[in-house]
Amino acid sequence: MPTNFTVVPVKDGRKSREDEDVDDNNVFREEDEDAPFPGDGMPKESSPFINNTDHDKGNLYDGKNMALFEEEMDSNPMVSSLLNKLANYTNLTQGVKEHEEADDDEGSAKTKKPVKSPALGTLIGVYLPCLQNILGVILFLRLTWIVGTAGIMESLAIVVMTCSCTMLTAISMSAIATNGVVPAGGSYYMISRSLGPEFGGAVGLCFYLGTTFAGSMYILGTIEILLTYIVPSAAIFKAEKKEDEAEALLNNMRVYGTCCLTLMSLVVFVGVKYVNKLALVFLACVILSILAIYAGVIKTAFEPPDFPICLLGNRTLQNHNFDQCLKTMEVDNVTVTTKLWSLFCDSPDLNATCNEYFTLNNVTVIQGIPGLTSGVIRDNIWGDYGPNGMLVENKHQASEPAADTSQDIYMPYVANDITTFFTLLVGIYFPSVTGIMAGSNRSGDLRDAQKSIPIGTIMAIATTTFIYISSVILFGACIEGVVLRDKFGDSVKGNLVIGILAWPSPWVIVIGSFFSCCGAGLQSLTGAPRLLQAIARDGIVPFLQVFGHGKANGEPTWALLLTGGICEIGILIASLDAVAPILSMFFLMCYLFVNLACALQTLLRTPNWRPRFKFYHWALSFLGASLCLSLMFISSWYYALVAMLIAGCIYKYIEYRGAEKEWGDGINGLSLNAARYALIRLEEAPPHTKNWRPQMLLLLNLDSDHAVKHPRLLSFCTQLKAGKGLTIVGSVLEGTYMTKEAEVKKAEQNIKSSMTTERTKGFCHVVASSNLRDGFSHLIQTAGLGGMKHNTVLMAWPGTWKQSNDPVSWKNFIETVRETTAAHQALLVAKNVDSFPTNADRLGQGTIDVWWVVHDGGLLMLLPFLLRQHKVWRKCKMRIFTVANMDDNSIQMKKDLQMFLYHLRLDAEVEVVEMHDSDISAFTYEKTLVMEQRSQMLKQMQLSRTEREREAQLIHDRNTASHAALNDKADAGPDRVHMTWTKDKFLTERNRNRAEASMGVRDIFNMKPNQSNVRRMHTAVKLNEVVVNKSQGAHLVLLNMPGPPKNRGGDENYMEFLEVLLEGLNRVLLVRGGGREVITIYS
Repeated sequence: MPTNFTVVPVKDGRKSREDEDVDDNNVFREEDEDAPFPGDGMPKESSPFINNTDHDKGNLYDGKNMALFEEEMDSNPMVSSLLNKLANYTNLTQGVKEHEEADDDEGSAKTKKPVKSPALGTLIGVYLPCLQNILGVILFLRLTWIVGTAGIMESLAIVVMTCSCTMLTAISMSAIATNGVVPAGGSYYMISRSLGPEFGGAVGLCFYLGTTFAGSMYILGTIEILLTYIVPSAAIFKAEKKEDEAEALLNNMRVYGTCCLTLMSLVVFVGVKYVNKLALVFLACVILSILAIYAGVIKTAFEPPDFPICLLGNRTLQNHNFDQCLKTMEVDNVTVTTKLWSLFCDSPDLNATCNEYFTLNNVTVIQGIPGLTSGVIRDNIWGDYGPNGMLVENKHQASEPAADTSQDIYMPYVANDITTFFTLLVGIYFPSVTGIMAGSNRSGDLRDAQKSIPIGTIMAIATTTFIYISSVILFGACIEGVVLRDKFGDSVKGNLVIGILAWPSPWVIVIGSFFSCCGAGLQSLTGAPRLLQAIARDGIVPFLQVFGHGKANGEPTWALLLTGGICEIGILIASLDAVAPILSMFFLMCYLFVNLACALQTLLRTPNWRPRFKFYHWALSFLGASLCLSLMFISSWYYALVAMLIAGCIYKYIEYRGAEKEWGDGINGLSLNAARYALIRLEEAPPHTKNWRPQMLLLLNLDSDHAVKHPRLLSFCTQLKAGKGLTIVGSVLEGTYMTKEAEVKKAEQNIKSSMTTERTKGFCHVVASSNLRDGFSHLIQTAGLGGMKHNTVLMAWPGTWKQSNDPVSWKNFIETVRETTAAHQALLVAKNVDSFPTNADRLGQGTIDVWWVVHDGGLLMLLPFLLRQHKVWRKCKMRIFTVANMDDNSIQMKKDLQMFLYHLRLDAEVEVVEMHDSDISAFTYEKTLVMEQRSQMLKQMQLSRTEREREAQLIHDRNTASHAALNDKADAGPDRVHMTWTKDKFLTERNRNRAEASMGVRDIFNMKPNQSNVRRMHTAVKLNEVVVNKSQGAHLVLLNMPGPPKNRGGDENYMEFLEVLLEGLNRVLLVRGGGREVITIYS
């Protein structure tokens, strides 16, 4: 969407803004040059964002035109300054200076060189590197064999599937790459910033492993070309028998491959400058080889090359040890045997004993390359799969079968070296279409990355797809089927099959493919360590951090060593056909997540998703992801599972141990959308009783340092919840948010730290309020969101309420009880919470005793069941006590309760405790009297405190008398009320209060207890006796919590009743239901 900008000049009499910001162009460059050595630090991403104002702190705005904004200039810079920096932003490639350049810098008295701006265009920067990476070893060494084995039709299916996969991936990658600046790191950077550090790390390491195994494959291809087609005599292990040839070749590959890997690693260690200088040579080799193939195909149309193939019957012979395809020949009118005869017979004599099949069948010579006009394409339309050891045969030749075929494996026939089937060929072929990330990996070198990457990558894929499709058709139309299925060219005197088609000589392809494989191997060994270094420096995988360091010039030495070690594993496998499916898995997984990243960003419509490449769609990305996943399991289902297991383990490790990163990734957006959808669904209807579980609001008290006073409350919550449902941990600080902002954040950090220590999974919320009472009220009312709101409040018993002269603590407690009741929420109050077990404790044989006095929804019976799910309480047994009055049938009550628990599927012992009517004891009278006297004395103390406050007010008024008098004269009116205390008024009031106080003290010692309080105290004393008698040794006692009095004047007595009720018990949990059933007998 085009956007028009209008720049309005603002004149000022002072120095112009342009003069002040003359050095802004170098802000990022100077920062880059002054940074420590890149090999030893953790680099920061240079971000030209609006809040990046570190270099502007000293540039104070002193003009008058924008004075309204001058106080914000330190955090919000002027747009002119911001645009200046953005226009001059240089995204330097991640990478490295060479030793020589580093030495020059040290010797040049710290003269700073200007940073060259990127200058590569689409052709040089993207198209040709992608072309070079895509075309490679599989094209030269295996494509003819794949065409011969699978046939033209199935080979085309393989090419179309794989190229469609990479084309769809390139479309998704182009969208991601053009959605902002992509620094070096390529696919890892794109996936990690789109799907988060967990997916990014997992897929980045998979891509690293794929690149490393690609290096192994290229080295094995190099050695195969060297030992099979260039200097076969250089083999160290030589097979004495034909059946040992395969093992000897593998051992030679291991030895020479290890030497080649060591040599290439040394070249990379010395400096990538040499690799980059040779890149043009390697690219020229690839292009010349392709042109030679097309030239050879054209030449076959009118002058096919002469490469005779010797067949015995319909079986293809290895043409190494004989020159003429004849059994016997006439020499001076004498019939003599040939070298071929000696291979099948026990002696060169005509009467020698020969192989039965050799005797029954004649030898035939056919042309290996009949040419385009020969019609051989009809024979190569369909495939010819077979097991390991199956002989390569021409079905159109006559053949007499032999009765004994046991000796065939020792004869010089061309045979399959592995079992062939369609899915295997897909896995072997797929590496030939990888390499599409080459352009995005060097985005920092491009003049316009957002334009070059899509065009260059898609054009490169289109070009290579045309090359592969045309090659499949032309190979099938020009080359005889038995030659196509001859993997190592044994039937054409050990020549490379694709080489015999080329013009002017097979050596063009042999030498070109050799240098192409060398170059690709060097590039893999150059790129893989840098990718690992980028992952290590991001700090998301802690155990990889050592690989983020390197030499002083940034060369990833340690990462190169690890890469070499992993690459050696592929070398020791030694078979190109076995290594290719391994790296196919890792590349396919990488492409899968590139597609997923694009689809996710498109569907979420995040505001930052604004790619300049517009030809993408989420359906294409999902199709590409599905194709990648299908190809993984088509190629090799067990390799696919292993690759996914590796990625899954890395994902969980990063999630568990990795550094916390916030990259604005799509997974967070997906989680947010899913949470919003779930919350809307939850709010549609209240939860059914079967789904009810305590959704906890945990009210914490903090000490003077804002640390958690009772961390065991968090432990108990963890044991009760076991990570299920909602947990909100809240606390309140007195004051306003403006003055307490720093303390609120500190308190939240402390609470989160305690939650981590106690393994409490949930949310933390600290509010600042004018008083604790209102703060806790606000939390109870507003905590949670939508359907995810708490239904249970957990808090600690105010243990020091008696010792405190300030009644605020217990008044706040009682008001909290009233508010939870009004909000129809359950309430749990833990007494002696500091003696509760920690998460590391394991309670032995013991009991959890439930005292079920009144029914308030069944929460009392649900809580022990939930606690016993945790390993701390698992060995505890559950006992339920209920109280029977004199007129209750206790035996029938016990039976009914046992049946009720049976239907509830709860295992518990049941006991009915009878409470006999008895006279109220003198102890109860005395305890009630003491309680009421204490309450009365506290009221008197409160009156004296009020008197002291009034005295302080009088002193203050005297000091300000003159000022107050002036104000009174100016502002006095008929309705004005003077609140200032006069001396006479104060003395009168004080004498009256003292008289009342002296009367009150006399009344305290003459008062009689209130009968209602006596009855309540009697209940508390009697019930406490019973509970202590039965449950003093229990690990935990759960007890119905009586409600507070409706008359607030009895609040203090209510606290005393609870104190008496709980006296002598160690761990107690008072439970007050929320007024709804929370447990049911129905399924």
